[in-house]
Amino acid sequence: MIKSKKTGLIFFPAFDWAITPTHPEREERLLYTRDQIFEEGIMDLPQIEEYKPPLANIHDIARLHFCVPTVEKQTTEAHLIAAGAAILLSDKIVSGEIKNGFALVRPPGHHAMKVVRGNRGFCNINNEAIMVDHLRSRHGKKKIAIIDTDVHHGDGTQDIFWHDPDVLFVSFHQDGRTLYPGTGYTYELGGPGAYARTINIPLQPGATDESFLYVMDNLILPILNDFKPDFIVNSAGQDNHYTDPLGSMRITAQGYARLTEKLRPDLAVLEGGYAIETALPYVNMAIILALAGLDYSGVREPDYWPGRFKERAGVAAGVERLVDELLQRWERRDRVSPDAKRISGNYYTRNKRIFYDTDYIEEDQIEQLRLCDNCPGYLVIDSDAKHGCGRSGRALCISVPHAACGRCRGEAAELYGRSRQDSQYDYIYLQDKHDDIFYGYSTDSDHEWSSEG
Repeated sequence: MIKSKKTGLIFFPAFDWAITPTHPEREERLLYTRDQIFEEGIMDLPQIEEYKPPLANIHDIARLHFCVPTVEKQTTEAHLIAAGAAILLSDKIVSGEIKNGFALVRPPGHHAMKVVRGNRGFCNINNEAIMVDHLRSRHGKKKIAIIDTDVHHGDGTQDIFWHDPDVLFVSFHQDGRTLYPGTGYTYELGGPGAYARTINIPLQPGATDESFLYVMDNLILPILNDFKPDFIVNSAGQDNHYTDPLGSMRITAQGYARLTEKLRPDLAVLEGGYAIETALPYVNMAIILALAGLDYSGVREPDYWPGRFKERAGVAAGVERLVDELLQRWERRDRVSPDAKRISGNYYTRNKRIFYDTDYIEEDQIEQLRLCDNCPGYLVIDSDAKHGCGRSGRALCISVPHAACGRCRGEAAELYGRSRQDSQYDYIYLQDKHDDIFYGYSTDSDHEWSSEG
């Protein structure tokens, strides 16, 4: 008789990392969960296997992010362990050692963008995105789907994969007009070569399990069936829960479990969720049981009863209209031309202003995609930032994708070399995913460093 594969778990509460001792993002987020799971005997079940997390290495981070000035300056050991946990579980899944996994880790990561200058939305580096890049670099996984179920829009993950046609990013979240980071609208659909590979589903405050699961059944599952990903990631934020202090949604532990059962992610990675006692122990346990294919029907919050929450009149109709709109955009994904107003010569340009709400850094970016008929093209980001009264360094960031053609790789390398002589930049970076190598250069100190896989 062949034994069924297990669900792999990693717990990492990050005892030595906190923004402040009383901040919502603190170690107790996982301690109550761990106590509940041990008390219920979940860790003794034969369907569950626990692993110890390793540290991600510096190159794992540099292959995905541009950390200004360096990866070492923007990360702590806790960040490397959280990212390393996601990487380890993905390796175990790909090797067939486990069937799926759940990285219950902190610090979270889905607000960390491609360029990193500090902490924003409690995030420094993006755990899921780093793991996805590892899957593609080390295991040859091409098509990845990331389904973000956090109450806050996953703006960092969206930014990282905006121009990538082989990564489908779907985020459903509370409407950005009512909640940080104020983004995640239906018209945010991806770059010119990746139209509708970004799908945003802003839900009204007060949405319940009914809307949550309607979106899953009628939008996300049909899109996944069309996209046919090699690997599905759940960016598993739990602040949609009805008791969460930072959100205004009404999702229950049963709602999260049913969603997990329907989605069948290969890997879930914990993001937000700040109702430390009233939500996280129940939601996490329900997700674990759903991943393991076990009965989760008995997992209920003490103050919840079926039928407790009713959506306002018109909410369901609004969700149906939203789903219809997004399905139409998905169906036209390969027939929509780039915005001509953003194209000049061979470049597609967009300007971005980014605020780091924790570190009070204001960043201005000019992002240019080199348009190419033979590959996705390479990306050039001119990033300038202010911290307090002074600048925190201007950086030129050049990113070459996995599928880059020889001409684009050559142009990007030439631009890196030429820009090292340009005194307007404090830092120059070249991130070459095709050859799996990273270069960084400081113009002030005339110092170059590199890493490779």
